[in-house]
Amino acid sequence: MPRVSIQTDDFDLSTEVAAVRAGDAGVGAIASFIGTVRDRSPGEPAISAMELEHYPGMTEAAIEAMIDEACRRFPLRGVRVIHRVGRLLPGDQIVLVVTSSSHRGAAFQGCEFLMDYLKTQAPFWKKETTPEGARWVDARVADDEALARWGLRSGNAA
Repeated sequence: MPRVSIQTDDFDLSTEVAAVRAGDAGVGAIASFIGTVRDRSPGEPAISAMELEHYPGMTEAAIEAMIDEACRRFPLRGVRVIHRVGRLLPGDQIVLVVTSSSHRGAAFQGCEFLMDYLKTQAPFWKKETTPEGARWVDARVADDEALARWGLRSGNAA
C-alpha cells in the first residue's frame, strides 16, 4: 500500500487503519487525524463548497518527504496520508493521517507533526465558495506558528 494517496474519492478510517497495522505485531499504538470541510471559519461568511487543486507528482513527492522527516524524528512503524482534491462540501472529509508506532507517544507526535507540516508545506491550492463569491484561501499565521514549534519555519503567511 502506498504511504500517500491524492484522490477525489472519500476514504474509510477503519480500512486505512487496518492497512497500516496489517502484519505488524510490533504496533502498540495507532493515532489518526481526519480533517473535514467546515461550513464557516470564525468571522467569515458561510462556506457552501471548497475546491482543492494540486500538482500531480509534485504533491505526492512533497508529502513523501514529509513522511520521511516524521520517521526520522519519531519511531514510526507505519504511515498513511490521504488528501482529497476536487469539489468538496461542508462535512466532507478532506485529509487523513494515520501513524503507527510501538508506543502511543510517538504515534501521537508523528500524526500531529505531519498535520502541522501538511498545513504549511503541502502544495495544495484551496478555493472557498461563499455567498460573496469564490476566493482562494491564503496561508494562515497560526499554521506557520504550529509548524515552528517543531523547529521548522514556513513564512507562507508573511
